[in-house]
Amino acid sequence: MSFLYHTFFFDPLYNVLILLFKLLPWADAGIIVILLTILVRLIMFPLSRKAVLTQVRMAEIAPDLAKIKEQYKDKAEDQAKLTLALYREKGVNPFSGILVIIIQIPIIFALYQIFLYFPEVKSSLLYSFVTAPGHINTTFLGFLDITAKSAPIALLAAISTFFQFQISMKGQTPPKGNSFGDNLTRSMQTQMKYFFPVIVFFISYKISGVIALYWLTTNLFTIGQELFVRRNLKANQTKKLPI
Repeated sequence: MSFLYHTFFFDPLYNVLILLFKLLPWADAGIIVILLTILVRLIMFPLSRKAVLTQVRMAEIAPDLAKIKEQYKDKAEDQAKLTLALYREKGVNPFSGILVIIIQIPIIFALYQIFLYFPEVKSSLLYSFVTAPGHINTTFLGFLDITAKSAPIALLAAISTFFQFQISMKGQTPPKGNSFGDNLTRSMQTQMKYFFPVIVFFISYKISGVIALYWLTTNLFTIGQELFVRRNLKANQTKKLPI
């Protein structure tokens, strides 16, 4: 498992990072981290787009799902059949978004590991055509050492995490029932929205500015991606409306 992880995820991404330093000798480490993060997110865009579309469509059919759940709350078998029928009718696969997230996990984890020990260069991991840079400028934009702790970037990472959740949860109606499942769902949504940004701040601040910068870049890209996909979906739906 470790061999597959290094062969297909960690080592390629690590070598791209070092290669960027060789191709862009004028760029400091902060700029390279941003470029690598954006490059990876662009490559993953088709997968991420599918996850966003699934999320939007699930939000659209949420009222219908709630009606089925309420009407057949004492008939689990009928509830399951009608729910699956609704998914088929609307062309929604609720598990596709989960699959996309699972596929992205090793990539995200590899990036995190790479930046965790940055700017140390491990020559043993480099491909034959990639050479270690003679010097890595870790001062981002000439005034901020991203290898040290950075409260401002950590705070921006936390704030961007909050807004990213705000946008991703747009259109989703919290369950109104009083069952254990409904209460758990509401609690999870609240914690993800308010508590997780706090965790992001403390983790990114405690480790280093480079992790905070990576998190901030990822969040900003995700926000832009969500807005882009949702706007295009809305425009396509408007075009299909009869005049």
